[in-house]
Amino acid sequence: MPATPASLLDTPTSRSGSADIRLIVTDMDGTLLDDAKRIPGGLWPMLAELRRRGVLFSPASGRQYATLARQFAEVAEGMVFIAENGTYVVRDGVELSSDPLDRSVAGDLARTVRRLVASGADVGAVVCGKRAAYVERTDEAFLAEVRKYYVEHRVVEDVTAVEDDVIKVALFDFGSAEHTTAPALEAFTATHQVVVSGEHWVDVMNRTADKGAALRGLQRELGITPAQTMVFGDYLNDLQMLDAAEWSYAMSNAHPEVLRRARHRAPSNNDNGVLRTVAEVLGIPLPPA
Repeated sequence: MPATPASLLDTPTSRSGSADIRLIVTDMDGTLLDDAKRIPGGLWPMLAELRRRGVLFSPASGRQYATLARQFAEVAEGMVFIAENGTYVVRDGVELSSDPLDRSVAGDLARTVRRLVASGADVGAVVCGKRAAYVERTDEAFLAEVRKYYVEHRVVEDVTAVEDDVIKVALFDFGSAEHTTAPALEAFTATHQVVVSGEHWVDVMNRTADKGAALRGLQRELGITPAQTMVFGDYLNDLQMLDAAEWSYAMSNAHPEVLRRARHRAPSNNDNGVLRTVAEVLGIPLPPA
């Protein structure tokens, strides 16, 4: 259970700045990014200070690796990207881990989406490969949403025929993903993870794949403990990742289940919550926005 803070910034050792943090992992949408999808300007000087202190900063997102790498292009050297909800982890262009879906499962999901569309649902599938994301829908409204998260994407006639390692299938629902699309995928829940990763997104992955599994693997590889790990998240796909860190923060704008699960709360994504919390806990002057 998270603490019930007197203020939004609930950081027990924040005044001393004495926490031994070696790894900071943050979700992107609804967490680090504001609602306009902007990275806070103060992040760049903070990353330089974290690097000077030997603290690794790692974005962890449902976004694809190519998208994250582009967003952090100027500071990407040495950074670990936990992409595609933990199914693909990359550092300096080298794959550290991945958890591909069986091609038959990806095909079954694509056909399920086609049936949903035929029944009138306004939903589209994004078959996420290591090299690119693949879609069949060609309408601009859908492609505009795809571009936000998948800069490397291709429109194809048949997503079941792509030649790539498929690591995730993401479904975008123009309505409520939690209440419409996710229930329609019930047949997959017995064997795979069906995760609501945003108001309009549902991700389907192997049971062994999530942000938490990716983070624990990274901790083992680097020799970093949960007590030395700080994590920020806002939605249901962040739950396992929050469990892997003693310094786990739900943004004040987070899903109710995330607020229950995290140990602490941070100010909202629109109030620069990640940077304010890191600055307070580590005793770093808060860079200008």
